[in-house]
Amino acid sequence: MVRSCTCAALLGLASIAWAAPAPPFELPGELGPVNLATLRGKLVYIDFWASWCAPCKKSFPWMNSLQKRHAADGLQVVAINLDEKRADAAAFLAKVPASFTIAYDPAGATGKAYGIKGMPSSALVGRDGQLLWMHTGFSPADVPQLEAKIRHALKEGI
Repeated sequence: MVRSCTCAALLGLASIAWAAPAPPFELPGELGPVNLATLRGKLVYIDFWASWCAPCKKSFPWMNSLQKRHAADGLQVVAINLDEKRADAAAFLAKVPASFTIAYDPAGATGKAYGIKGMPSSALVGRDGQLLWMHTGFSPADVPQLEAKIRHALKEGI
């Protein structure tokens, strides 16, 4: 099923259409296993990050705000750490706390499955498990476009 949106041109969504489900994953997390399948029914913003990633320090406060503002609407933020050493991730999180789900993938298999080319990278997975879009990098200038895409998906119940 290829996703389309009648207002795609307005939001700049027309550039990528996906025809496959998001790659599944089950990873260890702070509060137990994090499994994409158990999040079916929610809009899932997946962020791939590492402790050495400078833009990640800027994206975490925004993702904290995003989770807080849209959790009641059905959004779940999941940040997947790709550091080989969990201690590196813990040091990062001590300085830049997260109020959303953290998962760990030291082997990087999930990043490979999603075709991650840079840090941070993000993916939006629809309530039905379909991959809606992906984005590489993060800067404050990206926020309006990212938020517009997320609000659109929440409004449409995608």
